Amino acid sequence: MCNSDILAPMTEQKIALAITDCSVSLRDTDVIQAFSWKLYKHEKCLLVGPSDGGKDIFIQALGNKDASPSQYVFSPKMPAGQYYNTFQKETVVVSLETAAALIQEERINDQSEFTEGGIDIGRTARKFILEAVSQDSPLFQKELMDTCREVELCGVRSVLDRGLKYLSTGEIRRVLLCRALLSGCKLLILSEPFAGLDVQSRNILRNFFSALATDINDMTLIISMERFEEIPEGITSVLEFTHKTLSFIGNIEDYEALLEARKAQGHTHNHQEALETFEELHTQQTLLTENHKDTSFQEEILALEHQDKQELVSMKNVHVEWGGNVVLDKLTWTLYAGEHWLIRGPNGSGKTTFLELITGDNMQVFANDVRIFGHRRGTGETIWELKEKMGIVSYRLHLEYRMVGSTDIEAVLLSGFHDSIGLYQQRSQVEQMTVAKWLKLGGFQGREHTAFNSLSYGEQRAILILRAVVKCPLLLILDEPCHGLDEEQRTLILQLLEKIASTGTTTLLHVTHDPTEVLSCEKHILELSLEKNPGYRILCE
Repeated sequence: MCNSDILAPMTEQKIALAITDCSVSLRDTDVIQAFSWKLYKHEKCLLVGPSDGGKDIFIQALGNKDASPSQYVFSPKMPAGQYYNTFQKETVVVSLETAAALIQEERINDQSEFTEGGIDIGRTARKFILEAVSQDSPLFQKELMDTCREVELCGVRSVLDRGLKYLSTGEIRRVLLCRALLSGCKLLILSEPFAGLDVQSRNILRNFFSALATDINDMTLIISMERFEEIPEGITSVLEFTHKTLSFIGNIEDYEALLEARKAQGHTHNHQEALETFEELHTQQTLLTENHKDTSFQEEILALEHQDKQELVSMKNVHVEWGGNVVLDKLTWTLYAGEHWLIRGPNGSGKTTFLELITGDNMQVFANDVRIFGHRRGTGETIWELKEKMGIVSYRLHLEYRMVGSTDIEAVLLSGFHDSIGLYQQRSQVEQMTVAKWLKLGGFQGREHTAFNSLSYGEQRAILILRAVVKCPLLLILDEPCHGLDEEQRTLILQLLEKIASTGTTTLLHVTHDPTEVLSCEKHILELSLEKNPGYRILCE
């Protein structure tokens, strides 16, 4: 394969990375068609395109520091193909994918069952950041690290001594950014930098981009975004990947003009056929789901349904904390069928913890008065009886599916009928036929046997959304469902969720920081804050 020495005698000293007639390949098979491109030192470049277009693959190739043939690599085409990268050993990628990999690593190394008190906090943010700096760095002095510019710039001072596994996704990504700055990297690649960030974190990121333009002068930046929005100032060039091909290369003004031309030519997507397919599937699935019911538990659910207001979830004076850090305090709240709720609040305010008390993924539920479908948790019901009535899209679920990532996407959707991570039942023909329709609805027709871990992060999230809705659940729990989705996927999913809410058979709990993703059906709002006692308020339209 190629390496950074191929074009060592470059004459243009400002050129830091040059790709000349190179494809991106995996195990000698071309995945992205050959193209040519140059990146200059201190440049800011934007990568755009649909989630399956090839951006993620391109980024993985740039981050392949050892040119390992088991990963994506740049492959020069003979006779003129060349690859030159002065940053190959000094590249850091900060993305939803790297954040997920970090939390996955922390969970694998969790020693709680062997730890006195049963809690292993794992690496703190401080320890993780210091792993990337020199052993003789003054940052090993606590007071110097607490006051250093990079810590301030990334807004992570308050979380330095907390375990990584207890940070929100937004906090983890800010820690990754801080570590990247302190590592001395020369090429920083940020993928979906604004996804899932609250207002404060977005402002921190904008301040970072401003600093990068002024006083952080020795760094080159590549930003990858699924949606062409919130573009930082100073972007000089744009690359667009579509269908595993470089479909545009040029400056940002020319790209904006191209987008306007496409819009004028009517390059928009009509999802009406997909939504009509959903209506057909909803009718079929309501009948199919009957085959997966536990009779005794269903009788209790039916009894609830005959109440004037069907209570799905109830919390009374809930308190959750870890190591003295209060996450939720004095929370009292009730969810009734048909009341679709938006859950909002800053990163770290407890939104995910709140949802995990409902899904059964947080053990502190047993120390609190939490009732799901009329059952107080810890009084005999199994988690499988409860999850039978839930569809879940969450960061945790995404992490768990990464552990069985070789599973094909048909099996992922089939597992939604059985509430399992991975598929451990025979594939019934009826369920397979239904799943085929859901895959077509989501734009995955003909890809039934594609491995889950071969998809981009956004495609994986789209598959998990389909998995959550495939059984038409009584309660649909959505924790930042649109992470990583491109504009077309996002539009389809939001329209689909509105359609699901309108059926009257599924109630939505939805966490998002993006005001453009708030659904019109969400008339009730639970707003959490970092200030506790009680630290929440309930709003209704």
